[in-house]
Amino acid sequence: MKTVVITGSTRGIGYGLAEAFLRAGCSVVVNGRSAHSVQRATQDLARQFPPPHIFGIPGDVTDIIQVQNIWDTAVAHFGSIDIWINNAGLENKPALLWEVPPDTLQAVIDTNVIGVMYCCQVAIRGMIAQRQGQIYNMAGMGSEGRLPPNLTPYGTSKYALTFLTKALVKETEHLPLQISTINPGMVITDMLIANIPPERENQAKRFFNIMADNVETVAPWLAGQMLANQKSGAHIAWLTTPKMIGRVLLAPFRKRDLFSNELTTNTANNK
Repeated sequence: MKTVVITGSTRGIGYGLAEAFLRAGCSVVVNGRSAHSVQRATQDLARQFPPPHIFGIPGDVTDIIQVQNIWDTAVAHFGSIDIWINNAGLENKPALLWEVPPDTLQAVIDTNVIGVMYCCQVAIRGMIAQRQGQIYNMAGMGSEGRLPPNLTPYGTSKYALTFLTKALVKETEHLPLQISTINPGMVITDMLIANIPPERENQAKRFFNIMADNVETVAPWLAGQMLANQKSGAHIAWLTTPKMIGRVLLAPFRKRDLFSNELTTNTANNK
């Protein structure tokens, strides 16, 4: 079975993907910026799945030396890497661009763009050497040209990944690897909730109950699609335009409550 590296997988959709791939019989490399978060996530996963299939590697994707260490350590442990998922990402708190602190702007672009580029560089070189592999970049709000209100840094970074992925598909068309994107749509996470202004909480929750989903719903579907995919340039999207239209039309007749249990410990990144 395949070995999967997931950056930013100590919580949120990344952690959900780790669970889904392990449930499918794969080996998974869990990654996060801190050793503590990686240890906690791997221990939690080891309570559910065979420990030999789980391996944790701390590393910051904005440092290419650390990214190379993730690859080298994972290969040393499992022998090869079949799927590399660029999930690590940051979202700015809603604000007009000129009100975003410079350090926040820098962190979002460094993580979501430069970090993904570093990961692609390292993974492509490694997959050329092992003569196989797949890379998936995590799309998100802004990837398809929509304008997320007050999320200009985040949306810009995701739009940049659309260009990056298309360019890399072209550059690698004669190489023994594939590059594609995945998009989980709107996923209920603590980061998502934290960015809702208190005065708009009820309105936002009504909207999310129509359009959003839990990690436990989306992650297994994404993992299954990635395991089945054989082509480069694929775009694996959970929340398609027809699905959004259908949800709007059915909203008066179908009541959903994604917030009844609030959030579990391991739901964090809204990608």
